[in-house]
Amino acid sequence: MVISQSARIHPTALLDPEVIIGEEVVIGPYVVVEGKVSIGDCCTLRPGVHVIGPLSMGRNNTVYSHAVLGERPQHLKYDNEATRVEIGDNNIFREHATVHRGTTQSWVTRIGSYNFLMANSHVAHDCVVGNNCILANGSLLGGHCVLEDGVFMSGNSALHQYVRAGRLALLSGCSASTLDIPPFIIQQRINCVVGVNVVGMRRAGVPTEHIDAVRRTFHILYLEHMVLPAALEKIERELGTVAEVAEMTAFIRASKRGINLMGHREAA
Repeated sequence: MVISQSARIHPTALLDPEVIIGEEVVIGPYVVVEGKVSIGDCCTLRPGVHVIGPLSMGRNNTVYSHAVLGERPQHLKYDNEATRVEIGDNNIFREHATVHRGTTQSWVTRIGSYNFLMANSHVAHDCVVGNNCILANGSLLGGHCVLEDGVFMSGNSALHQYVRAGRLALLSGCSASTLDIPPFIIQQRINCVVGVNVVGMRRAGVPTEHIDAVRRTFHILYLEHMVLPAALEKIERELGTVAEVAEMTAFIRASKRGINLMGHREAA
């Protein structure tokens, strides 16, 4: 056990002999930390938190009461392997948020930095969450999902296993997706694409002319009723020099689950 002298640990907390605790860490009452866990400087674990290793956590993370990080995956084939969770810096995990470890040693559940996981949100085994993502109350990620930077999942939204959500994508409240969501796209209901996340792009500092190009890309994809290969060819020919458009087309071409092309007409 390695504990910094500046750490403040409540006497009721239970710490495994293998833990490493950094400078100015605060561990509240009845916290349980078990296994090989490394907690970086300036982290706070509030009362009743449960952390299970192997798990590494960067600096300045705050974990609220009864959140559980690193528990075994909810997967029938899991064989008690020493899989792990990796967490970056400056994340917030609110009450009852859960993050499960990977299923095999070749997989890891990874959470980047500056993410906000609100109450009762769930990150399943083998997921990858980028940076600056928000998972609002009750939002759920199935196993092996990927959130690129800046994704916003509204309350009680969900992603099916293996789904990818591109940068600055937005899921509306109570929506769900079984298909990949391209960058900058807004989704409502079930696999229902409805528009471009203009507000999110502006907040991220995307130039207005680039936002306009993404809106034109959306129009070609969803409103011109073209088959996908032809739509992509037209987009790349007309708009391919815009970085955000190139990001969208590369994402779509790399998609293994496919993207929804019927959502906007359903929503209309």
